[in-house]
Amino acid sequence: MKIIMLGAPGAGKGTQAKMIADKYGVPHVSTGDIFRANIKEGTELGKEAKSYMDQGLLVPDELTVKILLDRVAKEDCMNGYVLDGFPRTIPQAEVLEKALAELGDNIDYAIDVDVPDENIVNRMSGRRACTECGATYHIVHIPPKTEGVCDKCGKELVLRDDDKPETVGRRLSVYHEQTQPLIDFYSKKGILKTIDGTADMRDVFAAIIQILGE
Repeated sequence: MKIIMLGAPGAGKGTQAKMIADKYGVPHVSTGDIFRANIKEGTELGKEAKSYMDQGLLVPDELTVKILLDRVAKEDCMNGYVLDGFPRTIPQAEVLEKALAELGDNIDYAIDVDVPDENIVNRMSGRRACTECGATYHIVHIPPKTEGVCDKCGKELVLRDDDKPETVGRRLSVYHEQTQPLIDFYSKKGILKTIDGTADMRDVFAAIIQILGE
């Protein structure tokens, strides 16, 4: 079972990806994590990626796919995986599709966690993060016991710059321009499944399980 998670920043696709991975016993493959691991381990692919990142450049799609294929070729991915954070653009999706086809492989499902922009702005502006330990809260859904104070270490909770409405608005614009076309791309392939991401987290997960099967 090979799955790609789609959805705007703040739609909750990362949370659902982890839950799917746990339930079906397959790895949650986040491209950010793979990059960090390769750079930390000093692999050839990691060194190549770092050379771009150190110059403030985007890692080319071909190299990103190489790093991704290296990860999904590992034994723990034999029964499948959940891709989170890649592909983000049509060219990336095409490079990935071609590379998998050469291995006689393909993606089974692209799951779009669909949430309107307005909901995302409200969701993210309610997030609070601890300045010390990094724990995250939400003023409505997961509030701390004491307002503005971390339950775990007692330090101050702040609204991160990434979660401010104006920043979220910019991130959503980039998403609609670059990533949303993937919805059409995977719809034409007949593997797109759209889930209402405005529902409770458990209900979203239940809807995904209904698609994937027990």
